[in-house]
Amino acid sequence: MGGSSRVGGQGLTVAVTALKKFTNFSTWFDELLLKAKIVDGRYPVKGFPVYMENGAFILNRLKSMLESLLEETGHKPVYFPLVTTEEMFARETQHIKGFQPEVFKIEQPGERERKLVVRPTSETIMYPMFKLWIRSHADLPLKVHQSVNVYRYETKATRLLYRVREIPWNEAHTVHETPSDAERQVREAIEIYSKVLREVGISYLILKRPDFDKFPGASYSIAFDAWNPDGKVNQVATVHNLGRNFAKAFEIEFERRDGSRGHPYQTCYGFGYSRVLAAIIAQHGDDRGLVLPPSVAPTQIVIIPIPFKGHEKEIIDYCKEVKERLESRWRVILDDTEDMTPGEKFYHWEMMGTPLRIEIGPREVSERTITITRRDTLERVKVEFGDLESSIERLMDELARNLREKSERMMRELITDARSLDEIRKILDERRIARVEWCGETGCADNIKENVGGEIRGERYDVAERPQGTCVACGKPAKTVVYIARAY
Repeated sequence: MGGSSRVGGQGLTVAVTALKKFTNFSTWFDELLLKAKIVDGRYPVKGFPVYMENGAFILNRLKSMLESLLEETGHKPVYFPLVTTEEMFARETQHIKGFQPEVFKIEQPGERERKLVVRPTSETIMYPMFKLWIRSHADLPLKVHQSVNVYRYETKATRLLYRVREIPWNEAHTVHETPSDAERQVREAIEIYSKVLREVGISYLILKRPDFDKFPGASYSIAFDAWNPDGKVNQVATVHNLGRNFAKAFEIEFERRDGSRGHPYQTCYGFGYSRVLAAIIAQHGDDRGLVLPPSVAPTQIVIIPIPFKGHEKEIIDYCKEVKERLESRWRVILDDTEDMTPGEKFYHWEMMGTPLRIEIGPREVSERTITITRRDTLERVKVEFGDLESSIERLMDELARNLREKSERMMRELITDARSLDEIRKILDERRIARVEWCGETGCADNIKENVGGEIRGERYDVAERPQGTCVACGKPAKTVVYIARAY
């Protein structure tokens, strides 16, 4: 992103310092999305936001990071159609029951009695083709992925990035010979998603959903629930072991190694680009605006000249020298606009979340030094020109690590043990997450949801937590430790 950049209208520099992320999250978030050119929700069709230049850039970075890891692990890219028939959609009864209220339908011109279902997710679109592609064990494992938009008729109040009707995401689908192969695939998917989320510093709980809340048609479901400043969790990704349910429904069969025929085992998993974008903004942002990890920041370094009468040319020349030295490795902008003061530029680029700001005035020119300010801590350091690249690299690494560690600390601080429904309600009202012991009965889960205004999100998948006491709802011996939260 070389060359000078014109920052645009003065309106973009309006400070967001009056907004408090943890006390007025909705206002803070919505105003920042527009001012920082992430997304504009004013499109005249409800639930269909427009991704602006910075939002689209971050989505593409996430897409590139995830797809690289998927393809490194043998997933082949595909691109399936947007629609399927109602008849095909109904082949898997549990699946259609789960998604029926959410689907968009279109009528074919000239065949008004026949409707098409617009993709809410792609099992019923892909699996008729899997039936044609898979003949024997030699065709397995089959591992494919696609980055597409899915469409769900969200009837609750829509919420930018969190709850919309057009959802950019990546979905992967795999087919295996044995249940153990499918289990290994579930673990691989969790590792892939964890790597991407770690790269952008997002903290989350990996939870096995209770059976009443699993993906329709799955044997079990794993979800990544990221914390949010308003106390609601944000499900950013899911991984499902489908067993043989869909294979049977779509008549997918293969010849086993011993010559017999049978149904294969399947997994599928989805990564919500828009929800991860929301988590990056919500977890890392502050009262000045965005704070972006270097890996996804549209501008990683901004260079701001500090004008001084009689030294203008030498300052600009030194700025250009610094930019030329850095732009082969980082996304750098020299903000040499003349209609804004340096202070106004500082506020603007802080709001945009640019990781590092370089300030160059006459002192830096005479000393051959560079003054660098980190976006996360606002700490200013002075480095020698000869140490520029190594200093930038170190500061970028430190900033990314600091964002990740701060997010992890917040995740730990938000989780609080509860031993009664009253305690759960108090914890949720304080915008935290409750950890409780549960007997596993659906009736108790319903009782909890009705009385505390939150829901059982599931038990830890990655950590073994054994109950020591009784169910928080009924007092019977507990069978598992679960997490309760409000959710988007």
